[in-house]
Amino acid sequence: MVRIVDVAKKANVSTATVSRVISKPDTVREETINKVLRAIKELNYHPNVLARQLRTSETKTVIVVIPDISNPFFSKVLRGIENLASANGYQVLLGDAGNDSEQESRYLDMLRQKKADGMILLTAKMKPEIVEEMANEFPVVLACEYIEGSSIPTISIDNVSSARKATEYLIQLGHRRIGTISGPLDSVLGQDRLKGFYQAMARYSISVDPVLVQEGHFNYESGFNLMKKFLALNRMPTGVFAANDEMALGAIRAIRTMNLRVPEDISVIGFDNIHFSSIFEPALTTISQPAFEIGSKAMELLIMLMDKKKIEKNQYILDDSLVIRESCSKINKSLHV
Repeated sequence: MVRIVDVAKKANVSTATVSRVISKPDTVREETINKVLRAIKELNYHPNVLARQLRTSETKTVIVVIPDISNPFFSKVLRGIENLASANGYQVLLGDAGNDSEQESRYLDMLRQKKADGMILLTAKMKPEIVEEMANEFPVVLACEYIEGSSIPTISIDNVSSARKATEYLIQLGHRRIGTISGPLDSVLGQDRLKGFYQAMARYSISVDPVLVQEGHFNYESGFNLMKKFLALNRMPTGVFAANDEMALGAIRAIRTMNLRVPEDISVIGFDNIHFSSIFEPALTTISQPAFEIGSKAMELLIMLMDKKKIEKNQYILDDSLVIRESCSKINKSLHV
């Protein structure tokens, strides 16, 4: 087995210098770094991670907790996290909370047990005081979701204004009887996107029929089933805002089972811009989140916390955009009298 002393001998430096090149290269001259890296490559040396952990109390591991691993939106966020983590020598441990606050708490226990150096939470179902307590003791970053009034570093978009933008797009196309399939209302995203819907309707002085507001679960099945409820009404909506793309795709499928067309009979707009929304027929009009950038920024903030560097502000809001495709059109008044 190749040892650090063998690398030091090959590079003609001390073992301490080899150690610094591996753990703190910014403290070593570039010429020396290159010599050590050549020696490491030639000898096929692999640092003893366990020994380093015992010396430094670092695991070079971070935990990322997502609410639901089956939701394709999070794949782009995770890619952004993994990209920056890998570039900085960290490995990512993925935790699927399954929309269960108790499971989220179990992942927090891994921080207490020093099995990871920090955590990124893409969900915030736990009691705020529990998360705050952990963030005071360990590096913790929130992404996508947030906790109201929290000082924990958070990266997201403005979900209220984004949902308002989506609803206003339908209104500008002439729609007035608009339904919404919200996310779960025990989540901040579900609440914010519903708030944005109501704000848009109020801005244009359009009354909201309570039966056209249904609580979904951010999955295809709830979009399908709740759209079926809308289609059973004497006065169906002319347009529907679904609070994520999976529910929007489910809604479109339900409309088709009734031999109705999208967008000719009913317009549908989604939220997230998952990959499948662009290849579905009709291609889905949606709100696009900068998912990769959210993940990358969350990992950047976490690295700063783990390195005990000062973070300028606690909340970072990234820009979203409306992606116009084929699932929305001007209202056909002859079909809706």
